[in-house]
Amino acid sequence: MKSCFMLALLLLAPLAHAEIYKSIDPDGQVTYSSTPTKGAKKMDLGMPPKPPVRARNNPTPHNFPKIDSATQKNRDQARNNILQNELTSEIKLLGESRQQLADSAANPELYVDKDGKATPNPTRHADKIRSLQRRITLHEHNIEALQAELSRSR
Repeated sequence: MKSCFMLALLLLAPLAHAEIYKSIDPDGQVTYSSTPTKGAKKMDLGMPPKPPVRARNNPTPHNFPKIDSATQKNRDQARNNILQNELTSEIKLLGESRQQLADSAANPELYVDKDGKATPNPTRHADKIRSLQRRITLHEHNIEALQAELSRSR
């Protein structure tokens, strides 16, 4: 955090037209200051770089390929169909994963010993439940992302 503050100070210093001095104490700790101290060296920060030209300020080249509105509309419709199909698939997978979780919660994992005796295996059961919960969370996030993308494209 302190280094980020120092970096920001160094980058903003030319804008404020202040002189910055750097000193290193015997323990190797670096200190920056706007007032000179014994053994401090004045830093030459130069002028700040010019901000880059934003792309939207540049006109589209005259030879840039263009497509007609019907073609673009067809492409947009195909994209929306793909997104809608993916959303339908994710909703189905989410339902299946929730059902698997419910089934697993009702039927705990069993360990069968060499005598054929079955006993509950809580560690394996907990691992399976966590795995199913992660899968459900993944499907929920995918559904949110697909819905957001569909809402932007309509």
